[in-house]
Amino acid sequence: MGNNRRMTFGIARLLSLIAFSCASVAGVSEPVIETSEFIYEQAPFPSCHASTIAETRIGLAVAWFGGTDEGNPDVGIWFSRQGGTNWSAPVEVTTGVQTNGQRFPCWNPVLFQSASGPLLLFYKVGPSPSKWWGMLITSDDAGKTWSKPERLPENILGPIRAKPVMIGNKLWCGSSSEHEGWRVHMEFTSDLGKTWTRTGALNDGIEFGSIQPTILAWSPQRIQLLCRSRQGKVTECWTHDSGKTFSLMRATELPNPSTGVDSVILKDGRALLVYNNTPRGRTPLSIASSTDGTNWNNVITLESEPGEYSYPAMIRTGDDLVHVTYTWKRQRIRHVVLKP
Repeated sequence: MGNNRRMTFGIARLLSLIAFSCASVAGVSEPVIETSEFIYEQAPFPSCHASTIAETRIGLAVAWFGGTDEGNPDVGIWFSRQGGTNWSAPVEVTTGVQTNGQRFPCWNPVLFQSASGPLLLFYKVGPSPSKWWGMLITSDDAGKTWSKPERLPENILGPIRAKPVMIGNKLWCGSSSEHEGWRVHMEFTSDLGKTWTRTGALNDGIEFGSIQPTILAWSPQRIQLLCRSRQGKVTECWTHDSGKTFSLMRATELPNPSTGVDSVILKDGRALLVYNNTPRGRTPLSIASSTDGTNWNNVITLESEPGEYSYPAMIRTGDDLVHVTYTWKRQRIRHVVLKP
């Protein structure tokens, strides 16, 4: 009896050690929060939303729209740079003021740092998402000064919310329209916004009302779009021929309460997706990991308290850290650094 009891305890102890060892090994590969901070504590506007982040040649840059409330004419695009460990005070870099003096709200800025050229800041101007138009300003000094705003060509909106991705010599911009239902399309530029091409709509807006695609380039040929939808799920479509053709839009298993998502490919080939892991509301805000774009596992929760934590932006910087910014209760923009 005693020997059997000792043997049973020994086997249980061995299994426990194996399980602990496996959990520790698995934990090494999961993201760890390095820092979490607000871009600013106080600002000359009460409401903010839709942040975007980029790594410039002299540090990080973040932009968002801010004003009295989303959709009000006084909403402009605000910007901050990180110098050392501090963020600069928010500065309004562009507004929706027209030549005749009329002012429209600004929406959804998107930053992109070109490899050897300027920092690009895409944004939208107009009375509503169904009637807005695409705009672009550029900076040669990482956001200290900006060019005069230029309107994008007719039928081109630029990247609608999530960051564009350079694939080969072409900048892929996930875009969408809302004037004939929620429909996704892709826009491409090979000269940083001077000339453009685009696809037709990739969904009919009826079976799936989808917008705001984020782009995962698993290879130069195999590229996945993950989208916000009205159907309670993150939707997706794929191309396996570098954008010549796209699959039909379909629902993934990931919940989506009709809010934005973003994603990034890590150095080891895995993908991370930041999203609201709920069919309703805008909390919690979570990060999932995948090796194939089909099977996703939640690996970390950024926010779980009541409130709105939404519209995340995500990049991987040159030091292989992952940076996420997102709306914090419509009051501030939070910046989180993850070590993957």
